[in-house]
Amino acid sequence: MSPKERAKRAAEAMWRDDRASQWLGMRLADVDEGFAQLELEVAAHHCNGHGMCHGGITFSLADSAFAFACNSRNQATVAQSNAITYLAPAQRGDTLTALAREVSLTGRSGLYDVTVRNQNGTVVAEFRGQSRMIKGQLFTEEGSASR
Repeated sequence: MSPKERAKRAAEAMWRDDRASQWLGMRLADVDEGFAQLELEVAAHHCNGHGMCHGGITFSLADSAFAFACNSRNQATVAQSNAITYLAPAQRGDTLTALAREVSLTGRSGLYDVTVRNQNGTVVAEFRGQSRMIKGQLFTEEGSASR
């Protein structure tokens, strides 16, 4: 199986049970080994008291992209820590795109950067996540066990 196919199958298995990302209105646009792209259209229920996209929604989008990128090898992986810097506000009606890419993977620990942009290419936020592999897989591959 190619790395891209493995990433797609892992993403399908994760997406099936990812009620939070689905409930928030995210769309999984693309995945590959160490990479994921998620999108979200900012709706009224995503906005805070200032009328702009709530920072927690932007964080959730980045965190979900991070999760799909770090699980792309079909090895169960969770967040160890993460941080976000907000650079520009997102507004109702904006389409946000989170691009997650692997920076480093050593042993069971990974480092990922996620950039969130609006439809005009404006960087809304930069997110950095550290991951840790745990026991289990997202789907059964020949010669291995599932979670």
